[in-house]
Amino acid sequence: MGDDVRLRAVVSLAQTMAAAHTPRGSWRAAALGACEALGGSFAALSVWERGRGRLRVLVNAGERAEGEEEFPEEEAYPVHQFPEITEFLHERWAGGGEPDAWVETADGPVGRTPCAGVRGYGRGYCEQRVAALRRRGRGCCVVAPIVLHGRAWGELYVARPVGRPVFGREDADFATVLAAVVAAGISQTERLEEVRKLAFTDPLTGLANRRAVDVRLDEAVERHRADGAVVSLVVCDLNGLKRVNDTHGHAVGDRLLERFGSVLSRCGAMLPGALAARLGGDEFCLLTVGPEADEVIRVAAELCERAAELELGDGVACGLASTGDPIGPVVSARRLFRLADAAQYRAKAARSAEPVVAGRDGEVIRLADAPPRSPHDRRHLRGSRP
Repeated sequence: MGDDVRLRAVVSLAQTMAAAHTPRGSWRAAALGACEALGGSFAALSVWERGRGRLRVLVNAGERAEGEEEFPEEEAYPVHQFPEITEFLHERWAGGGEPDAWVETADGPVGRTPCAGVRGYGRGYCEQRVAALRRRGRGCCVVAPIVLHGRAWGELYVARPVGRPVFGREDADFATVLAAVVAAGISQTERLEEVRKLAFTDPLTGLANRRAVDVRLDEAVERHRADGAVVSLVVCDLNGLKRVNDTHGHAVGDRLLERFGSVLSRCGAMLPGALAARLGGDEFCLLTVGPEADEVIRVAAELCERAAELELGDGVACGLASTGDPIGPVVSARRLFRLADAAQYRAKAARSAEPVVAGRDGEVIRLADAPPRSPHDRRHLRGSRP
């Protein structure tokens, strides 16, 4: 493969990884790009999980063998089974620079000792890799350690089938270059993920923020319009926060917000796929797609009861609006939010200790009036009291 071709392959790999919008997309782009660049038939990207002492496969790309999943949940290999890796998997490279890639073949050692400590092409072999190549019908592979921020991150693995030319010294050198490009792409993806997380997370409580709610609510209403899925929104206002701030200081007020955030999260966990969020200040919400309105009301009632037991707090004013109730057509996220917010204001004005539900004539839905929760569900909530 000529230098121009390989240069174009490097550029293409970098561009494809940069264009990926998710970590999985970035991993897949890395594996497929390296596979194409090296003329392989299969590639995998693995991460070193230090705490568990294993290499975990993130993605398998190309011609997968039987049993190989594209994004495996639990495909991992103990590091001690691969002695040639342990030379590289330490905190920093003793000699500086990048570790070299190496080649393994299904034929096993040819005038080499197992797992010899020679860097680069011809550095020895490892029985586990040889056995894996044979088992999956592959003739050879090139393995390139990935270094991120000066530390071992994982490895890039590219294989060819039996009958294809074995990787050579130039291929191993090129794999080292590709691993460096992949490392740069992974670093960018991690930074973008951190920015994305910060953009959609409330820093005090760790819950979703208003921006995340707006995005999810728009999607939820679109789904409701498409297939009739029930969308419910619970809006809560934490009572007495100003009094706590004025009397005990903002640090204590922040702890109250955090405690209520935990209660909201734990109650929301009873509703599959619920999004718990802090809208700002003392306002919070739960957004659900799927559960029936009565089930959301039961959880909202439980939330009010538990919030009233928080130390220093004064309970919450809770309003709820659901497309499962007679509230008229919900053609926009704004309409559902306004209905829930209006119900919350009615609850606050009435100093209600229970949720007020839009579309039910403004009646207060009391816990005793709601259909009974199963014993298992109630034990689950009771057992998670803060």
